[in-house]
Amino acid sequence: MAVDVGTQAPDFEVPASTGDKVRLSSYRGEKHVALVFYPFTFTGVCRGELCELRDDLRSFDAAGVQVLAISCDSVHSQRKWADEEGFSFPLLSDFWPHGEVSRAYGVFNEALGCAMRHTFLIGTDGTVVATFASADLRTPRQKEEYHAALARLG
Repeated sequence: MAVDVGTQAPDFEVPASTGDKVRLSSYRGEKHVALVFYPFTFTGVCRGELCELRDDLRSFDAAGVQVLAISCDSVHSQRKWADEEGFSFPLLSDFWPHGEVSRAYGVFNEALGCAMRHTFLIGTDGTVVATFASADLRTPRQKEEYHAALARLG
């Protein structure tokens, strides 16, 4: 079961596509976080979703939100994908232990070995403010869902 609105977001530290370690709690008191789980790099629906985020990054910046996209792919594949697509937000690797962060958030698909399409908006106090998911792996999340979640920040 996915982490609920009003609960503390599980903390984690994982490598980013840049090779740097990213710890969720390092944003506390500084920025809200949009934690965007996606299944696989180099796939069509994931590309469309993340490119839409890339192209709308000003909305997140204006709301004081750091976008963190996370999948169970390796740092090396994420680095190549980030370079090819021009993603300026961190792509985080939940590769090893495989799916540990996805499991902590209740969005790991055991049968496929990947994260489901699920987004958690986390406030500066570390509490989950909003959450939404797509119906299945073939269905992208919609831009309007992100904007509705950002509106909950005040």
